[in-house]
Amino acid sequence: MAKAIASKEENYSQWYNDIVRKAGLADHSAVRGCMVIKPLGYAIWEHMRDQLDRMFKETGHKNAYFPLFIPKSFLSREAAHVEGFAKECAVVTHHRLKTSEDGKEVIVDPEAKLEEELIVRPTSETIIWNTYKDWIQSYRDLPLLINQWANVVRWEMRTRPFLRTAEFLWQEGHTAHATREEAIREAELIHNVYTRFAEDYMAMPVIKGIKSENERFAGAEETYTIEALMQDGKALQAGTSHFLGQNFAKAFDVKFMTSENEEEFVWATSWGVSTRLIGGLIMTHSDECGLVLPPKLAPTKVVIVPIPTVKPEIDEVAQKIIRELTEKGISVEYDSDTTKRCGFKFAEHELKGTPVRLGLGPRDIKNNQVEVARRDTKEKQLVPLDQIGSYVENLLDDIQDNLLRRARNYQEEHT
Repeated sequence: MAKAIASKEENYSQWYNDIVRKAGLADHSAVRGCMVIKPLGYAIWEHMRDQLDRMFKETGHKNAYFPLFIPKSFLSREAAHVEGFAKECAVVTHHRLKTSEDGKEVIVDPEAKLEEELIVRPTSETIIWNTYKDWIQSYRDLPLLINQWANVVRWEMRTRPFLRTAEFLWQEGHTAHATREEAIREAELIHNVYTRFAEDYMAMPVIKGIKSENERFAGAEETYTIEALMQDGKALQAGTSHFLGQNFAKAFDVKFMTSENEEEFVWATSWGVSTRLIGGLIMTHSDECGLVLPPKLAPTKVVIVPIPTVKPEIDEVAQKIIRELTEKGISVEYDSDTTKRCGFKFAEHELKGTPVRLGLGPRDIKNNQVEVARRDTKEKQLVPLDQIGSYVENLLDDIQDNLLRRARNYQEEHT
């Protein structure tokens, strides 16, 4: 399996594509520029999403959902914003299809033209601030701390799975505040949340900073960013948090009555990370044998491979290990597929990035031990059966720490 993956040094782009495809993260779709996220890729995204969602809620944010379609006129209200996204917008012009006269195909019904075209959501500032106008009247309604988990469309022609696709999944936070200072604190707060998530969960060290004027989000006064160094020596924008000032409040006439009974425009932020983080995860840790996953985000943290095949005594011990690890909150897979050889299974789980592999055979049971292999360093260790639970628990922490340490050393050596 590893031989089927291109060399990072010789062809980094092909190496990346090989891992995405062969590890089963994503696949091409019938729609140009869009990808199919396969179960392993989506499971990684679910782990990212769930952890980020907890972090947002711990800081007082709540989830909501807004329409996929945005009236075209909304984008015209904030000049810098529409200029920034105009070339990436997909536009809905009709609302109905019909069968052609010869009955051989489906065509757009020319009589079903919309009175106003709808833009497929490239980002939601405009429709959300149009909604906030009805939600905010007084300082008592502030701050308004809303997050949305959604998909967006930005019509990209040159795409790469996870890193840049026409449609992708993300979260977008949109908050409203009574003062400039409070809005800036919010943007900085989320900037720090993203940093903590990248380093503590993705084991991906980042550089925090503020974007230059040319790189700033369209319609923002300031864009805070986290940038990570990939193994090809290039930086990846991994997450951004924007201080929007009063730009969108003025565009959509969102005002509030202060405690001094004076009318003012609301101050705003927006912030987001996307499935691009999966691309960052791949390019930060993976090698020429396949995917390498930090344990905190690995859908399966431990796989048990019986050697050579499942036998009653092996199965009994394996089930005992599974119960012990599961009680510690460690996800385990028991690969009892008898149609595959052990060597194939080892390579398959290495390719998919499973952090820890346990090999268990008759000799191991006789010697009251388990062979433990770690994915990050590929080191193996024989561990007594009665110590396996605590050993694996500590090993997963060590792998997480080692991946961050290794990535940070690379960043420092190549900066």
